[in-house]
Order: sequence, then C-alpha cells, then structure tokens
Amino acid sequence: MSGEFRKVTASTRRLMSSAKTQPARGMRDFLPADVRKREYVIGVIKEVYERYGFEPLETPAVENIDTLMGKYGEEGNQLIFKILKRGEHEKTGEADLALRYDLTVPLARVVAQYQNELPKFFKRYQIQPVWRADRPARGRFREFYQCDVDVLGSRSMVVEAELIAAASDALRALGFNDFVVRLNHRQVLAAVLSNAGVMVEKHDDALIALDKLDKIGPEGVEKEFAERGIEESAGKRLLGFFTALSSLEHAAEIAAGEDPIMKRAALNNAILGRLVEAVGGHEAGARGVYELQSIMAFAAASGVASRTKIDPSLARGLSYYTGAILEISVPDLAGSLGGGGRYDNLVGMFLGRDIPACGFSLGLERIIVVMSEGEMFPVGLVSTPADVMVTIWNEDSVGESLALTTELRGHGLRVDLYPEADKMGKQFKYASARGIPFVAIIGEDERARGEVAIKDMQSGAQRSTKRTEAASEIREALRLRVTP
Repeated sequence: MSGEFRKVTASTRRLMSSAKTQPARGMRDFLPADVRKREYVIGVIKEVYERYGFEPLETPAVENIDTLMGKYGEEGNQLIFKILKRGEHEKTGEADLALRYDLTVPLARVVAQYQNELPKFFKRYQIQPVWRADRPARGRFREFYQCDVDVLGSRSMVVEAELIAAASDALRALGFNDFVVRLNHRQVLAAVLSNAGVMVEKHDDALIALDKLDKIGPEGVEKEFAERGIEESAGKRLLGFFTALSSLEHAAEIAAGEDPIMKRAALNNAILGRLVEAVGGHEAGARGVYELQSIMAFAAASGVASRTKIDPSLARGLSYYTGAILEISVPDLAGSLGGGGRYDNLVGMFLGRDIPACGFSLGLERIIVVMSEGEMFPVGLVSTPADVMVTIWNEDSVGESLALTTELRGHGLRVDLYPEADKMGKQFKYASARGIPFVAIIGEDERARGEVAIKDMQSGAQRSTKRTEAASEIREALRLRVTP
C-alpha cells in the first residue's frame, strides 16, 4: 500500500468520524461555557419580565400538526418540522404531529384550553426552544430559543408600549445601548397596498416581498413583485412611496438639530404625516395610524420613545398579525434581535371567539452571538466552574477530603473534588486548567493540627487556617477578588 493511499484513507476516516459525531445541521451542542452564557442571558431577561408582572408558562415541544398549520402564512408552513405517524401508520408517510414553530400559537391554544382558569388580563413570559426547517446562517439555527412576553385580554395600546419598554429594559440590562425598536401597523400597510393598486388577494405576497426590502433592496423587491404576480404599476407606486420616505430622515435631522430625542420625534411625526396622506379614506388604515400615534404617546410616557422608530417598510411575514408590529434592530446584524406584534384573531381560531393579544419575542441565540462578539458578558462568567477544589492527599485520606467537601458545600460554596489520590502537582494543574481560583489541601500535617491549607491559584500563595474557619476564609478571598 502506497504512502499516499494511506494518507487518503486516513483523511477519509477522519471525515467519516467527524460526520458521525457532529450534531445535525442547524443544531448545536452546548458545552459548559456556552450553557453559562445562555443561563446568564435567560436569568436577566426573566428578572426584567417578572418586574413587569409577567408569569411563566411552558408548553410541549410537540403539537398536533393541525394546531400549527395555516397559522404562519405560506413561508412559515414550509418551515414546520413535521413528525410522521408511527407504528402501523408509518407507511402512509403522513404527519400528525410537528415540532413547535414558535411560542405564540401554543400560547393561543393554552388560552383557549384554560380560559376559565386564567386572569382577565393574562401576562405570561415563556423561554423555550422552537424548531424551524430553515437554512442555517450566522445567528440563524434550526433549533433555537425564544424569549416571549405576551399580554392577552386588552385592546389598549398601553400593552404595546409596555412590551416595548420590557424588551428595551431587558436589552439594556444585558448591556445593549445601540438598538432601535421599529414600529409599524398591518392595517396601515394594507391601506397603503390597496391605495397603490395591489389587489387584496395579493396583499400577503406583497408583504412577504416588502419584508425583504432592507435585505435585497428595491430592485430585488420589484423583481419578487413580478414573480408573485403583482402588477408592475402597483409595484412601482408602492416602492415609490417607501423609497421616498428615506428623504424624511435628512429633513428631520435638519429640523431637530443635534438632539437625538428631538430628531426621533421629528422623524416619527413626519412619517405619521405621510401615512395619513397614504391611507386616505381607508377606514382601517386611518384607525391604524391613530393607534401608531397612541403607541408613540404611551412610549414617550414610558421613556422609550427615543428608541422607537416608525418604519412603514416593516412588514413581518407571519399572517396572524392584525395590528401593530414590532422589531428590534442593532447595527451590523443581518436580521433582528426580536420582533412581535398584535394578533387579536389568533386565539379565536381555537376558541371560536376573538381575544385581543399582543406579544414580543427576543431571539436568545442572536443576543448571545452579538454579546460574545462584543465581549459583553461579565468577566469570569464562563471561567469559574467552582470556587474551590479539594485535593486527595493519599488513599487513606479520601474520607477526610469527602468530609471537607461536604462541609464547604454546606456553607454555600461551589466545591469540586479531585476524584483520585494523585501527585499534588497534577491536582494543581487540573484546578488551574479549569479556572478554579482556590485549592484546599488536607495533608498529614494539616490533619494532625485540625487545619486546611488553602492555595491561591492566581498568586501561588498558600497558607493554613483552622478547618472550622476554612469556608469563611475562602468566601472572604473570593469577595476580595471581585471587589476592587
């Protein structure tokens, strides 16, 4: 066998081995450092949501397929992961179950199921994974977490303002400062479409195309209009309206000067003025403009108007939205950090009567991507699996080390126990590699004196203390390490 052939064979084996051990495309394994990041972000978001009076909810990963189909529009239906019938029905090739596509439709089902057990205004948050048969990309996966917050039972625009404030507070608590909440209204969009000459049956097609305006540009949208059967004259009028809006920002900047809050207010007012003209006598569209004005007024009272921008090009593809729609954008990120809107008719699909509802979802994965690239996580978050590691001096001292480990854990410390009697150098090297800041040692001399030796892995200093005071000594050393 030639050397070159052996190299090819070895390379092939490595590729085959890699294929066997990699997770499915668009899915990921989460090592300890990754899990700590996720738990940190989830913890911050939960704390903010609970400050706003939202309660937790969880639903199954699998739903009946009829629960999900027809709720997300044309493109959404194609991205649902279907589960084939099992057992004797497997040969039919039919699906009766599906993986959860989002958290909103399951919420609507829950409200319909437990309507008599829920409060008049049901405010819930839900942080669970969802699955979509999408094409993986940067910050886009087939399995990912959503962090939803929803209010059901009220048609007041106060709800939208509260959701904007809650999502903004969550992002600020995570360290985000440069983000914008984009705001639009589906009924305003419908009025603009109709007045531009787009046939009602083509509205969904036009919205799907418009939702890509910031990604593929006017020429790309115009091409997609043609592919979707929208008349050329209507498409040109529609794009003319949206592209003309770009000149408003420059005018608002001149009018407001350097004040960013005044600039945002001037721009939003200018856009609202254009929308009033565009919707004309369209009753639902005019009502939508009024609702946008109300949301902005309430957002101003909540202190988040300066982060909120009315964006008539925002469409959001999901077909269940009925009113205001929202999306959060940050610079240099393809896509958004989250989105949502009002969906007053969705619960009625299960209940037989409509219940007003509005919600917002933060994308956990994209948040983590941006925070990791921007080094926004707290120092030490992912590098300290334990506060202290207890060594084992020799086989005769295993019981003593186990007892010390239990004592230290009883005082609230995170304690790792080296599982074997080994050379101290190897045990220290292991603790250092794992980023454990302190090591506790009970050698023969320490055991005889009722003491514990504590080694600082950063400085290398080692000193002995009474065993009864070891926990407090380690806790104080940890406090000094994090306090300047």
